[in-house]
This record gives sequence, C-alpha cells and structure tokens, in this order.
Amino acid sequence: MNRITATYDIETPLGLAQAAAVMAGEQSTGTFVRLASETDALRERAAAQVDRIVPTGSSATPSLPCRKTGDVYERGLVTISWPLANFGVSLPTLLSTLAGNLFELAELSALRLVDIDLPLEFANQHPGPQFSATGTRHFMGDHKGSLIGTIIKPSVGFTADETASLVRTLVDAGIDFIKDDELQANGPDCPFNDRLDAVMRVINSHADKTGKKILYAVNITDEIDQMWRNLDKMESVGATCAMVCVQSVGLTGLRAVRDRSGVLIHGHRAGWGLLSRSPDIGIDFAVMQKLWRLAGADHLHVSGLANKFTESDATVAKAAKSVQQPLFGNGGPAYLAMPVYSSSQTIWQFAPTRKLLGNDDFIYCAGGGIMSHPGGPADGVTSLREAAEAAHLGLSLKEFAAPGSPLKRAMDHFDIPFINLPNSEI
Repeated sequence: MNRITATYDIETPLGLAQAAAVMAGEQSTGTFVRLASETDALRERAAAQVDRIVPTGSSATPSLPCRKTGDVYERGLVTISWPLANFGVSLPTLLSTLAGNLFELAELSALRLVDIDLPLEFANQHPGPQFSATGTRHFMGDHKGSLIGTIIKPSVGFTADETASLVRTLVDAGIDFIKDDELQANGPDCPFNDRLDAVMRVINSHADKTGKKILYAVNITDEIDQMWRNLDKMESVGATCAMVCVQSVGLTGLRAVRDRSGVLIHGHRAGWGLLSRSPDIGIDFAVMQKLWRLAGADHLHVSGLANKFTESDATVAKAAKSVQQPLFGNGGPAYLAMPVYSSSQTIWQFAPTRKLLGNDDFIYCAGGGIMSHPGGPADGVTSLREAAEAAHLGLSLKEFAAPGSPLKRAMDHFDIPFINLPNSEI
C-alpha cells in the first residue's frame, strides 16, 4: 500500500515514543480516548504509523509554552506515515492531515514539519508547473541566461499611467522581468484593468520592435472568480505572467489558477515568516514548495542572500536548490520551478547566487538595487546586466567594472553585504 510520509522536529516532556504515538493517533483513527468503534481491523487499515524516531537532544525547559510539564524535554525527529487511502490525493486534505491539530497538542513543547514524501499518485492528479524555466524563456522569445528583474517601487501609490511610465524606462534599459508588489491590490487609483492595459501597451510595443517580450507579473491575487476574470483580461491584452500570493489564496486557489490559465504562474510567498521564523513551530519551505509546485507554480520566491529578513543564507540556499530538485523519483515527473531571489539584492549578490545554483534558471529581482541606483533605474538595470556578464566570464566586479560605468557607480553606492555560506558554495 502506498503511503504518505512526513518528518517532524518535536520536543516533548513525555518521551519521544509516547509523543509520536499521540501524534499518529490524533491525525488518523484516534482521539483522546479509545473508542469501541476503533477496532483492531480499522486501525490496521487506516491508522498512521510511527516509522522512525531519532533523538537529537534535550532541555530542562520547554521551547514553547506547554501545558504538560516534566523534568526533561526531549527533542528528536519523528517520521510518521499514512495510507494513501485515508484521504486520497487532495492537497488541502493532505495539509490538514500533515499539520491539523498537531501544533496545539499539550504533549508537545515544539513542533515543526520539516519534510514530506509523496507517492506517484499525486502526479497523476496534479499537473504541476505548466512551463517552468523552459517555458519562461519561450514566452520571452527564447531568452538566454538568468532573468534580471525588479519590483514596481514605490509598492503602492502610482497611478496606472505612472506605473507604465516606470515600466517604459525599465524596458528601454533592457530589463527581463517586472513584477507588481504584493501590496498592489488594485485600488481606485490603480485598478487592475487600467494598469494592465497601460503596462502591456509598453511591453507589446517593445516586443514588436525587438522580438523580446518582457515578463510582467501582474498581481491577480483575489477571490477565485475575480482571479479568473483577471486571467481573461490578461489573455485579451497578451500578458504572459500572473503573480499569485500563494499563502493568501491557498492551495485550492493556486490550483484553480493553474487549471484556468495558459500563462506563467509567479508564486509569491507573502507572509512566509509566519510559518518559518521560529525553529520551534511552523512548516519548512521544503514542505510547502512541494505542495505549491504540485498546485502549479512555475516560479517560487526564496528570499535572497544577505536579505533584509531573518532567514539565514544557508536556509535561502537550501530553499533555492529545493525547487530545482525533481519532485518525484522512480521515473515520475520532475515538476521543476524557477527560484526567485528577492530582498535587498544588489550587484554584489548576483555572482554568489549563480555559483550557488550552478545554472541560470533563476530570476534575480532587485527593487532598491535598481531603483536607488545613483544614475536612476535605467543605470540600475545596466549595472545588474554588467554584474551578470562578469559572473558568466568568471571575473570579479572589480576586474570587470569600467571607470564611471553603471556597475562601478553601483559598487561605490551599495555596501558589500556579508554572505554567510561556506566558500565551497559561493
């Protein structure tokens, strides 16, 4: 029987084995007391089972408030599996099973879902990314190399025409990718249709002249019916990339967009810190990126090296590599996605980012790194293009930058960030 497997990092005052048994019961056949209807035959058929327990340490105090107490709080990795027949291949139901009531259990003083392993049946039900890196390049006229991108800044406040004016500057400077900020919510000063019309006039005109179609990830995040209307509007004006805030719309909303669309889906993980910031509670990116890829995301945000948030460079590196790893083994579909680097990115992080991945299948988004260039946004784009060329040639920025060039001015303007990764990785 095919099974779904999940691994948790837990802490408990009751002992790892007892806590793991409680978790397995809570998320399958059990409740707080044994029921007469919970027969041995039913448990054999449907109960979750504890597959593995690996102790990792202990503490005299709990990591999180815990109603049940003890002298020692044991820490360890617990692997639990469920028969696929319990809930089939529904992604929302899968997430309810993997997380469910576990985070509230009185027996646990820490719980983090760190990984999942899914049987091939999920690939039969969920089509995964429609385009990924290859399709992304095709939409752009077979673009080569990594994508240099930016975010509309200020995040909100521009009218549709002001947004289009900035887009024109960026397009003329050679940008590859432009996205709405996740805060752009189609208010009365910048309605969706007006903004999309104005921006696509610029992009389509540029494509007619050059053969290169810039990707504009317009934020379609909304109620499902409105997202479908937004997709219809995109199709009518030749837009090719829809940005979806994947945590806001949920797995069902993301899958609905995938089923309805013929465009790239740019997955923004706004609100990610709620799940990721604490090592003692939450869900690892390793888990959610698999679900988002199954639901159809072509691109997924992974933060960035030396970012402005709390994620370590090691965590960012792991996240970026994870979306380029095949989702299924044993000859199943890969369902690869493109990692999107964003958050305090400048000319300095491009080369380490590329070396980290070992390929060009990523989007490198710099908001302030482009918009705050002393020569303006156009020089900001040029400076990143020069940084990318230096990285491809294996040259340092100092070796490559010409005096007075946009790259040299960016080097003088932006501080050199500290990247905390082993030299072997960067």
